[in-house]
Amino acid sequence: MARSLRKIRVGVVGVGRGQAFAKGAGPNLGMELVALCDSWEERLNVLGKQLKVAAYTDYDKFLAHDMDAVILANYFHEHAPFAIKALCAGKHVMSETAACFTLAEGVALVEAVEKSGKVYMFAENYPYSACNQEMRRLYREGLVGDFQYGEGEYVHPMDSHYYDSISIGLNHWRNWFPATYYCTHALAPLMFIADAMPAKVNGFVIAYDPEDEVSFGRTARRNDAASAILVRMNTGAVAKLLQGSLRGHGVWTSIHGNKGLMENLRWGSTEMLRIRREPFDKGMGEPVERIYAPEFPEQGELAARSGHGGGDFFMNYHFANAIRSGKPPYLDVYRGVAMSIVGIQAYRSALKDSNTFEVPDFRRKAVRDKFRRDDWNPDPTRRKKGCPWPSVLGKITPSRKAVAFAKKVWKEAGYQSE
Repeated sequence: MARSLRKIRVGVVGVGRGQAFAKGAGPNLGMELVALCDSWEERLNVLGKQLKVAAYTDYDKFLAHDMDAVILANYFHEHAPFAIKALCAGKHVMSETAACFTLAEGVALVEAVEKSGKVYMFAENYPYSACNQEMRRLYREGLVGDFQYGEGEYVHPMDSHYYDSISIGLNHWRNWFPATYYCTHALAPLMFIADAMPAKVNGFVIAYDPEDEVSFGRTARRNDAASAILVRMNTGAVAKLLQGSLRGHGVWTSIHGNKGLMENLRWGSTEMLRIRREPFDKGMGEPVERIYAPEFPEQGELAARSGHGGGDFFMNYHFANAIRSGKPPYLDVYRGVAMSIVGIQAYRSALKDSNTFEVPDFRRKAVRDKFRRDDWNPDPTRRKKGCPWPSVLGKITPSRKAVAFAKKVWKEAGYQSE
């Protein structure tokens, strides 16, 4: 199969998370890794030699390399500028979450994709678990009727040592990004399954807890613990999202339709799917409840070997297919930007007593025009009047003891701290 496919030459930015993409861009998908880019030169050179590809610390020189597509796994708040530059250089782009860090960036990204004619794919992996792909199939068949209410959860607690090891440097994005911003793992499966777009949000934040020694007391964090977001979809459905570092690790997606319920199990084997249809809705001989392990709709053996429940494989798979067909992937720039804006607007909401904020639809040019200069953001390194602090509590200064512990972990990783 792979030998008959035209090779797609790929470059990857970011050698941390990017390793999953770099090692996944292989012959099974007709993708050939040709270049890597990162500012951490020591780590970059090790991986470049291991994979026998070109290595660049300069992004402009990287873009000049002979390749067809760029996969962005750089810092969370830097994706849009890198994507725009790659599109302008004539490259297809697959970008990690978030697609944009401000509404102005969202406008610029959408228009760069439209102008370029190139494929842009939002690299959100959670829709592609076996359960979520099965729920999409069943929803499209009408099994549970129309989407009324859904819940998405991505709860990922970490101890201080692990958190510090992946948040290297005082101003690493994980140490300051607001709790609402990392919402796409919870939201994307709901959008994917029910083919719905977010329209309005109300954001709620669980604040920074200085008494939590394990999660906060030995880190350089000055953001909050978690967030809950209520989203009103363009279909009229309501969704609740929960994300952050609360205790009780779990990834869960639930869809209530007007004819039934679908969800992955919350305990035990979480890759099992539960379907419930009430006695007055189900057909003759159909059980009220079924629990089973769904299979991937295609490429199951290859997907099972990849990370994030097969999601890492399917992102590469659909990106490659979009490039070859010329048709936008489902997770296109409009959906990617919309998901990212949910996190931004939910933080605005949380800072305004959880009042309702709209999620502008950037498929419409007239709507974009209202937000071209909206660069409201919580980045402490580019703070200016009118911009928020990363916590709902305001400016937070970690203790000297906490920063000293973090710097010790960073040193172990080979980083010379500030």
